[in-house]
Amino acid sequence: MNAPQSLPCTTTPTLGPLRTLRTGRRGPVLDIELHDPDQGNAVTEAMLDELLAVLGAPEPGVRVIVLSGAGDDFCLGGDRTEYTDFLDHDPTGGGIRTSATKGRLVCEALSGNSAVTIAKVHGKAIGAGLGLALACDLRVGADTCSFRLPELALGLPTAWGGLLPRLLNEIGAARVRELVLTGRSFDAQEALSLSVLQKVVPEAQLDDAIAAWARPVVRRPEGALRVTKTLLNSYTAPTRLADTSALDAELMAAVLAATHYARKEGTVHHM
Repeated sequence: MNAPQSLPCTTTPTLGPLRTLRTGRRGPVLDIELHDPDQGNAVTEAMLDELLAVLGAPEPGVRVIVLSGAGDDFCLGGDRTEYTDFLDHDPTGGGIRTSATKGRLVCEALSGNSAVTIAKVHGKAIGAGLGLALACDLRVGADTCSFRLPELALGLPTAWGGLLPRLLNEIGAARVRELVLTGRSFDAQEALSLSVLQKVVPEAQLDDAIAAWARPVVRRPEGALRVTKTLLNSYTAPTRLADTSALDAELMAAVLAATHYARKEGTVHHM
């Protein structure tokens, strides 16, 4: 398997050094790489903070943002060890609520960004990793990549970053029910048929596919591009019926806190 290209690390003084991301600027294109490959680029609160800082302070002239992952996988989901630490510190779920709220804000920063956001997916995109990819405007995946929603099997609700309403909007309720309830893995070709991905190519051609999308985008008038993105987001939002993503943090905290308490009390029954 070919490793993704390493990105030159660039930071701005206001952000400070980045520990979980690598960023690189190529003219109007900003590359953001999730960079914790030893942990499968698991989403931590530190990573969310850095994503919020980078996405919330866009550099002038950025027209396209490419989100990728270092190492073998795009992102293996949320860091469950960190969730346990949060609950040990605050059994009421305060830390979970804070982290999950940041997850929603990151996904909103990707979908609502004035630049066109592109997810470059290789390896596995699981749970929150799928949520990050789905928040991007365009998504290209290697033909060997795969996706999974394991939350229910892990005793969690599918409540992170507005993932569920986005899935319902992009895929449709019947298919989402099956993927969420079974937690099965699905490959790149199925992801393409579901519109989770809009393009599938061999891994070595991911950069070329992104360049083909970026070339016309960067030539579009900035004002027209910004308004068009706003229109697309506005017109698709009503089709989500009731977007309760603002409740994701409360739902995640409530379920995890209850499970954590039951486990400590010895009342959890494992399958």
